[in-house]
Amino acid sequence: MASLVALTDQEFDSFVEKTPVVVVDFWAEWCGPCKALDPIVKDLAAKYDGKVTFAKVDADTNPMKIRMYGIMGIPTLLFFKGGRLVDTIVGAVPKAKLEAVLQKHL
Repeated sequence: MASLVALTDQEFDSFVEKTPVVVVDFWAEWCGPCKALDPIVKDLAAKYDGKVTFAKVDADTNPMKIRMYGIMGIPTLLFFKGGRLVDTIVGAVPKAKLEAVLQKHL
């Protein structure tokens, strides 16, 4: 099973720039919808291992990127391709919806 990369505000930019396709999950330990989305993210990380990198950013300890991207609620998933933001999903969504957005960028 593919692992999820834990990112901090400090590592975020260089990681996103050097990784071809990245899905970044902004989450928090206390967030119920984040916990509901977590198994879906893990399943997709395993399914797309080698094609897409999945990363998690703890919203409580990394506020800079949340402000930079104007994130108002979590979970929020940001999709990056070639270092550029190409899509956003806010809230816990069904696996099929998340995968459909992901497929657009492969």
